Amino acid sequence: MLQAADVFFSYGSAAVLRGVTMEVPANGFVGILGPNGSGKTTLLRVLAGLLRPSSGRVLLDQADMTHASRPALARRMAVVPQETHLAFDYSVLEVVLMGRYPHLGTLEIEGPADFAIARESLAATGTLALEHRSFDTLSGGEKQRVIIAAALAQIAGAAEDGLLLLDEPTVALDLSYQLELAALLLELQRRMPMAIAVSTHDLNFAASVCRTLVLLKDGVVLAAGPTPEVLTPANIRSLYGVEADVTHHAASGRLVVIPIHRATDRPGR
Repeated sequence: MLQAADVFFSYGSAAVLRGVTMEVPANGFVGILGPNGSGKTTLLRVLAGLLRPSSGRVLLDQADMTHASRPALARRMAVVPQETHLAFDYSVLEVVLMGRYPHLGTLEIEGPADFAIARESLAATGTLALEHRSFDTLSGGEKQRVIIAAALAQIAGAAEDGLLLLDEPTVALDLSYQLELAALLLELQRRMPMAIAVSTHDLNFAASVCRTLVLLKDGVVLAAGPTPEVLTPANIRSLYGVEADVTHHAASGRLVVIPIHRATDRPGR
């Protein structure tokens, strides 16, 4: 569905991505893991078409994305950033309606169908009761759900399956909201035809939702493949310099990562 093929990207003379090849398959749930500064956010923005590779290609359904118009891409894929800061005091419904902009013509305003899609998106994320609230008054978890609703409204009605790209979605959330977010994303994908890619440094969140992983270090893919095959103590040591146990939790049916100590330290020090 969405592929990066030997992608390089630099900010000026600073190389950030170096020969990255990866795939987000149809109906896939892909986690991009790596330490701070590894290039995760940049890779997500390249995949979304917000940044153009220095070399290499990004393909959407086997077609080079550089040939697609920005509005066409925006109707197909939506990005949920780490944080959302609004210049004005918008209501929750107004925020979600912003997702409909790629579907509107010049000087066209939202119609009844757009309002219906916005409310359906709010309902899908459990936030319909908040539609008249000011966005700025919401909790962190509520804001995250509303921004995901806006992303759903953005890709609603696409002729092909949509793509949802999330950048560090758990970074400002407490444990309860992290669990809610994981359950929400899995439920949305169960109900709607979409692929999801998420950049994160939260290994246990990734283990709970992602079917495949891409491990990124210094802009290079260290490993990629099914989560149980990639999320190993050896790969965690190479990626983060940390010794960790990776166990199967019987009650949840998930892999659980337990950090032990830095790889350069000795136990007991």
